[in-house]
Amino acid sequence: MTISVEGNCASPKLCPLNKVKAGSCVRIKQLCASQEVMSRLREMGFCEEQKVTLLSHQSNLICQVCNARLGISTKLAEGILVEPVTA
Repeated sequence: MTISVEGNCASPKLCPLNKVKAGSCVRIKQLCASQEVMSRLREMGFCEEQKVTLLSHQSNLICQVCNARLGISTKLAEGILVEPVTA
């Protein structure tokens, strides 16, 4: 199974969150950011192995994480590598 993406990804399995289509459910596999940013993302629920549903993909991304809706920038989402959630 591959992630539904809006652009090209380097790997068919892993893709930046900002390339995933709205409505997709994915699992976070890796955070690629500074230690400070990674700590803040984890505090908000964007942890490795966490399931995330991308609700909206416009100027910012709206994600459902841990039963909460959170908005993050496209640039920040670029550093969150995800894989598809299998049924």
